[in-house]
Amino acid sequence: MSYSPRLLESAVEFIDNPEPRCACVLLLDTSGSMEGPKIQALNQGLQIFKDELQRNKLASLRVEVAVVTFDSQVLVSRDFVTADQFDPPVLATGGVTHMAAGIEKALDLVEARKAAYDANGILRYRPWIFMITDGEPQGEPEAAVTRAAQKVKAAEQANKVTFYAVGVEGANMAKLANMAVRTPLSLKGLKFADLFVWLSRSMEGISNVKPGEMVVLPPADGWGTAG
Repeated sequence: MSYSPRLLESAVEFIDNPEPRCACVLLLDTSGSMEGPKIQALNQGLQIFKDELQRNKLASLRVEVAVVTFDSQVLVSRDFVTADQFDPPVLATGGVTHMAAGIEKALDLVEARKAAYDANGILRYRPWIFMITDGEPQGEPEAAVTRAAQKVKAAEQANKVTFYAVGVEGANMAKLANMAVRTPLSLKGLKFADLFVWLSRSMEGISNVKPGEMVVLPPADGWGTAG
């Protein structure tokens, strides 16, 4: 029997670190409208997220981070690594907002990673997808947008994923509400630093209990408002 290099790499990885895993996909809008202060603040926030997670030894071994960006293309800018190895990409902007394709890529990435955990006997928490955008789907057929929204809702209902949508100034919050089960959060100004501190503490809280145990997340009122 032959094994792919990726499968062999995963097997070695899980032998070295058999801790349960909490997968978190950062699904980030890098379209042209994010140019300037928005993308600068987002890049700074990613560094804060890295630093905060790496301060917590258990979270740094259990939380896995991937970065998917969407503009006119959808790219896996960083595949899953544990937080202790996470090196944030420096994001640049351009193009339109292929949000639906980005969502589908993130969902597929999560399912593939869950399969890798299961194949290697690794316990897992419910994965997160955390989307940040200042717009709405552009340049995509309405059928594709509808399909992506349906997939998010089906995954949530089946407890396969926790999906958050955060709207930066300019985002179509009504459209985001149609894309997700949870009420989207509106970022206050450019408080990306506070957002990523909240996200890191949420990940820490989840990863410091047993998979399946309930966790009370910190309030998001310091950086975001509902709707």
